[in-house]
Amino acid sequence: RAAQVDALRVATAGWKRASFGGAPKVAQEVDAALLEGAVPAAVIVVLVTLVVLTLAFGAIVVSIKAVIMNVLSLSASFGALVWIFQDGRFESLLDYQSTGSIDPLVMLVMFAIVFGLSMDYELFLLSRIREDYGETGDARGSVARGLAATGRLITMAGLMLIIVLLGFGSAKILFVKQLGIGMAVAVAIDATIVRGLLVPATMRLLGRRNWWAPAWFMRWWTRWDIGVRELPPGTAPTPGVAAPSSSG
Repeated sequence: RAAQVDALRVATAGWKRASFGGAPKVAQEVDAALLEGAVPAAVIVVLVTLVVLTLAFGAIVVSIKAVIMNVLSLSASFGALVWIFQDGRFESLLDYQSTGSIDPLVMLVMFAIVFGLSMDYELFLLSRIREDYGETGDARGSVARGLAATGRLITMAGLMLIIVLLGFGSAKILFVKQLGIGMAVAVAIDATIVRGLLVPATMRLLGRRNWWAPAWFMRWWTRWDIGVRELPPGTAPTPGVAAPSSSG
């Protein structure tokens, strides 16, 4: 669509006045408006998520890590979407014809939904790990126990959602097909590779550094008793100082 409009602009470059209309022009303007507002919206979502997670768990490092993991899931799903639909793979199997591009609206809707779903799975896992760490003070062991307690729940929830989303892949409308398959890929990656491997691995490597926060924030957070569970005396790292990752 954009290529059609651009070609017309080139063809009429020497004209004194040329006006464009019709579906291709409208679609181009809609896409431009969506992309223009996408970056501010994404920044707001990420910042609000960071604030909420930091207030919930009393830690900055683990909140930043959670957002990074969500971005990884989204990036992988966007890549799969481009590889399948934009490059025209599996056209016979999926019963579609590639247009050589991905509708920006598909990407925006996927970002909104997948980011929320990924954060949902992250909260399941982090809440259990935080509670165990609060009870034992064992930074590394709490990761293993938290994963053992929530791994089956996250996997089964993801599996059920994938089955539903793959149903959208049978739709005749390309937008719905792209959205369903793209989200199914995102959930599959997030519930297995990201939550089952990357999140526990990074948390185990970081150890007690996961729960680091500035001293002033920890004083405020403890005073107002905000979060999943306050650490028992003697188990929390010194506020504002990251404890060695080997401890725990």
